[in-house]
Amino acid sequence: MRTGLFIALLLVASSAGSLMGQRGAGAGPPNPFLGNAQAVSEGETLYNQKCTTCHGSGGGGGEIGPAIVSGDRLDIGVSDAQTFNIIKNGVAGTPMTAQRLPDADIWKIVTYIHALRGTAIENPLPGEVAHGEAVFWGKGQCGNCHMVSGRGGLTAPDLSNIAGTRKASSIVDALTKQQHRVYGSGGAHLRMLPAMDSYLPVYVTTADGKTIDGVLLNEDSYSLQMIGNDQQLHLFDKAKLRKVAVESRSLMPTDYDKRLTPDEFKDLMAFLTRQGMVAAPAPGRRGGPPEGER
Repeated sequence: MRTGLFIALLLVASSAGSLMGQRGAGAGPPNPFLGNAQAVSEGETLYNQKCTTCHGSGGGGGEIGPAIVSGDRLDIGVSDAQTFNIIKNGVAGTPMTAQRLPDADIWKIVTYIHALRGTAIENPLPGEVAHGEAVFWGKGQCGNCHMVSGRGGLTAPDLSNIAGTRKASSIVDALTKQQHRVYGSGGAHLRMLPAMDSYLPVYVTTADGKTIDGVLLNEDSYSLQMIGNDQQLHLFDKAKLRKVAVESRSLMPTDYDKRLTPDEFKDLMAFLTRQGMVAAPAPGRRGGPPEGER
């Protein structure tokens, strides 16, 4: 009985090892291009040429291959070395075949995928950061509403850790598209941004006719809390208000790529994608963006 059990365990271990080998598990060489912005750009070009048909634009998933924007799933690689092995050798029994590319090109694709999976702070966009900061506080007028490191407005979300919670592509899209995909853990993504339930424009008229405009923080059947355009917190008993109007759209402009010159926009992104800190991985997770990342 013990001999039979021992043999069975060996067979299970052998099968598991074979599967892990197919999936690209195990230690491997370090990514030679990690943190190289030029390699990310070249990897994106290679990905668009070789991988988009199956895995979709931006790794969002296609009709044949799964979404690959997260490292949570074992079958799409949980490290750069494993992802490299999957691309180079393929995965037996699946449409993923070995790719006949130079190792350097494969590593560049891996570097691009790494950038897709990580938050912006791990893969900040290139540009002149100091000039981008000047654009943020100046021509871009971002600081009129948003706060960074204790400075700025209160009528929009604090951006002090924006790069630690969002991907670089998500930050770019938020400033250029009214609706865009937001990738989360495991490769899942939302088709578009959900309706906001905070920081919505609100217009209040008090019983004596005074009007106060700003953004909504909280509201229930009896009370309303808002940040006025005067940057002050206002608390109201709704029974004592003459009128309350809340808009369902955000005040956030989505045409910054047109409001700014190409260089100004590029530098603004370089600044924003460096605002934050790298989050420590949660216990038991294999990689990918933090839980709840949007």
